[in-house]
Amino acid sequence: MSHKTTPDICFVQGNEACVRGALYAGLRFFAGYPITPSTEIAEHLAEQLPRAGGRFIQMEDEIASMCAVCGASLAGAKAMTATSGPGFSLKQEAIGYAVMTEIPCVVVNVQRAGPSTGLATKVAQGDVNQARWGTHGDHSIVVLTASSVQDVFNVTIEAFNIAETYRTPVILLFDEVVGHMREKLVIPPEGEIPVVQRLRTEVKPGVNYHPYLPREDGRLPMSDFGGAHRYNVTGLYHDIWGFPTENPEQVDKLIHHLVDKLENRAEKLALWKEYYVEDAEHLLISYGSSARSARHLVETRRAKGDRIGLLELQTLWPFPAQLVREKTAKAKNIFMVEMNMGQVLAQVKQVVQRPDRVFLVNSMDGQMVTPADIGKIMRVVEGRGF
Repeated sequence: MSHKTTPDICFVQGNEACVRGALYAGLRFFAGYPITPSTEIAEHLAEQLPRAGGRFIQMEDEIASMCAVCGASLAGAKAMTATSGPGFSLKQEAIGYAVMTEIPCVVVNVQRAGPSTGLATKVAQGDVNQARWGTHGDHSIVVLTASSVQDVFNVTIEAFNIAETYRTPVILLFDEVVGHMREKLVIPPEGEIPVVQRLRTEVKPGVNYHPYLPREDGRLPMSDFGGAHRYNVTGLYHDIWGFPTENPEQVDKLIHHLVDKLENRAEKLALWKEYYVEDAEHLLISYGSSARSARHLVETRRAKGDRIGLLELQTLWPFPAQLVREKTAKAKNIFMVEMNMGQVLAQVKQVVQRPDRVFLVNSMDGQMVTPADIGKIMRVVEGRGF
């Protein structure tokens, strides 16, 4: 990064904004495999990452890419990979390994329509539940999203900060429209946005180092693998030395640690934007490119005097239940706007006071959900006297 005191202003795709954010956050290793609609992330990093002193490598497949990211992060580098739906499916085993071994890394999934090959060049938001539950076993995960090029830049930095703070993989769940649209991007001078650095152990070489012994604040200091300390890394349940264990008490303690370190901080990890929520009689909830259509409708109807608002979620997992409960408390009707069959809708219905007043506005045909689509469902609901 340069030491400029003025911001850089550019006109870029969302995928390139992700690249700029990753470099700002200190990315030094990328491994990936091309797949539409995320390929531009790899293309830009192939050119820009070596200039920043980092390493770019195209692996033979998605599993190898995720495994390489795990290895690079353990060795001390901030690491990332990028893919789309089919490739994201192939990464799941290694994502679970990163969860179990507490490896900080960032995984970008620029969503397209599925399942299988689906509509390879079309927009969708069908990977919300896969991002949460794609890898097997009880676990927690952080999933962030964005609706604008500027927000892509910002949440990418936040993803690295969360990964380094909690020693966890973080998933950036964008979609094809956000990844490929072009908008103005303002990149602030280095240091203006806080960047969390790797917490390294202060244990001296030759002294017994416990790679999985948290400090009082819950953070786990790391030692670069292959460096000053020898230690074990395994996907099996393990003790504070990293060695496999089947001791019921240690197993129970570890799984609670992996889950609680994120789920107990759900509200702290919550990122969102809100528009006219305070007095909204009709409240829209959305995320990603769907939130752009929702905001357009809100602004249009507000200008006509309608009490309508928007809650745009940028953290999808851990699901910000308390936030959604509080923001929807005064709304007469809630409309969930997303491009799937209701994956976030199910979460909203679980936490609001009146789940019978939550209505789905969606599309699953490879086309963006439009303001007209939202308005049509709202008119049906209003016509029924709700």
